[in-house]
This record gives sequence, C-alpha cells and structure tokens, in this order.
Amino acid sequence: MPTNVTPEYKKAEQAYRQAREPRDRLDCLKELLRTIPKHKGTEHVQADIKTRIKQLTEELAGPKKGGRRSGPSHVVRPEGAAQLCLLGPPNAGKSSLHVRLTGSRSDVGPYPFTTHLPVAGMLAHDDIHFQLVDLPPVSSEFMEPWLVNALQPADGVLLVIDLADPDCLEHVPAILERLAEKKVFLRASWPGLNPDRVQEPADTEELFYQYLPTVLIANKSDLDPDPEEVEVLEELLGLRFPALTVSAETGQGLDEVGAFLFDALEIIRVYTKTPGKPPDTDKPFTVRRGGTVYDVARLVHRDIARTLKFARMWGRDVFDGQQVGPDHAVSDGDTIELHF
Repeated sequence: MPTNVTPEYKKAEQAYRQAREPRDRLDCLKELLRTIPKHKGTEHVQADIKTRIKQLTEELAGPKKGGRRSGPSHVVRPEGAAQLCLLGPPNAGKSSLHVRLTGSRSDVGPYPFTTHLPVAGMLAHDDIHFQLVDLPPVSSEFMEPWLVNALQPADGVLLVIDLADPDCLEHVPAILERLAEKKVFLRASWPGLNPDRVQEPADTEELFYQYLPTVLIANKSDLDPDPEEVEVLEELLGLRFPALTVSAETGQGLDEVGAFLFDALEIIRVYTKTPGKPPDTDKPFTVRRGGTVYDVARLVHRDIARTLKFARMWGRDVFDGQQVGPDHAVSDGDTIELHF
C-alpha cells in the first residue's frame, strides 16, 4: 500500500499494535477504518480491517441466545502481568505442563489433540501472576482455524516440545510454517534479553503481521537427561530461541519459567496508596519498562487517569513523597499516591 497515509492513521496503527484488550483492539480497528485513505491501493487493507472488526465484534458478543449459537469464545481476555500462550505438537506434554504450572483443569491424556478449546490458568511468581493459555496442538496436518485469533492478545509464546520424541525435528518447522501462513511469526527476541533485535513492522502492509517473542520449553527432560540435547536440537533446526529444560512429571525446572518471563518482558511492579494510609502491598499493578504514572493510573481506573493531576512517589529513584507528573517513569517496587 502507498505510504502516503495521514499522521492520524499512523497514530491509529501504533495504538493497534500496542493494544492487548479485545475491546481496545476493536476501537483501534474502527479508527483505522475511519482514517485510512480510501483509494484502490488500500482496498485489500480495508477489507482485512473490516473482517477483523467483524470477528472481534462476534467474539466480544459471546454465544448467541436462542436460535443458532455461535459456540464458545476462543479469545481469552488478558489478565495478570502478561498473557502467554502454550503452543506445541501433539503429545508434547503441553497440557500436563499447564496443569503443573497453574493448577488448571486442562484435559490431559496419552492421545493427541486432547485440548480442543483454550484453557486459561495463572502462574504465580512472587506477588504477581502470569496468565498461561493452553491452546490445541498444531501439526502439519491440522491447526484449529480459530487459533490465530486466540493468539492476538498474547504477549509471547511458550513453544513446548518433547525432548524424547524422535520426530521433534519435523514438528517445530511444521508449527512455524502453519503459523506463518496466517501471518504469525515466532521470534527469538524478548525486550529484556535482546532489545536491540526487537523490531516491530513499520510497513503498513505488515500491520496485521504478528511477531511473538518465544521461549522453547523442552519438556520431559526426565526421559532424556542429556543437557546438550536442546542446543543440538536448535542447531539442527537453525533456531535461536531462548530455551528452558523442564519436566512436567517431576517438576524439574518449573521454577525458572516465572523468573524468565519477569525478566524477559521487563515487568515493573507498582504499589498504590491513599493519603494517610499505608501502601497496598498485596496486589501490585504491573506495567513494562518505560511505563509511566499515567499508565498505572489507567490500570487503577480510566476516570482517574483522565483527571490525574500529579502523584506522590516513594522508590529508589525519588525521595520519599516526591511530587511527580503523569509522564514520570516508574521503577520496579515504586509506591505511588494518585491525586486527581
């Protein structure tokens, strides 16, 4: 598509790329459709936007009451510090891993395609939680048609493989190929590990390409104790994903998952307080590195963010009770008192 789009449209593009909540993404899509230049060169992009608006509207509406039913929603509303999706080939132990990490009731069985719908659970790490969504397996023969929509709100992917499976060399390329057909690309770069390599698409043509940071979870390590197995596998596949070796059976390595996500996604925890009262240290609000006082206020309540005047802050980069503006960047462990 020609690059002579308006600044208004570019702003809407940026907002769409950053949006994670389904409702926010729907609002951004409508703004994209409103501001996109209307000419022959943008017809296919307009059609793509309209299709996505229809899909999101149906997802947000939920199952229809009476008459023909649309079935269950396949998009899980993001919760916690970040949403991560579990992907993998059949019988990789993905659902067993999800159960061990989150305590979910995901179906587990010794036969392929046990998981048919998204299953969400929360992984605790210190005083925050990561939302892990177990998705159906992907193979060269089959991928659920709705799976790509389920990936839209995700902040990253846990690509689960079975170290003991001799066909592992075939499974991973098949998954990458099926996703690429739907404009979903798994990447090795994470903001907190190699930020210089993290590049979002700048071309308007690539607006609906999705690039998801990915960690390779080598499961069933109890069946193959060779510590160099993952390195050999990645070398053969030509991959450079960060990797964790775990066992859903014994629990080996599971403690590393939350710590990895915290560092790799650059999670910042911020605690809030009301004047004259101690801070609430039970449930921090979470943003990413570079997040501001305004971003935290928006998580507390949109009306508070809209009327925010200033905040008082306690933390390592300020003196106790320092007054700061809405654009002030927060650091992990900060406490803020919002005035609005």
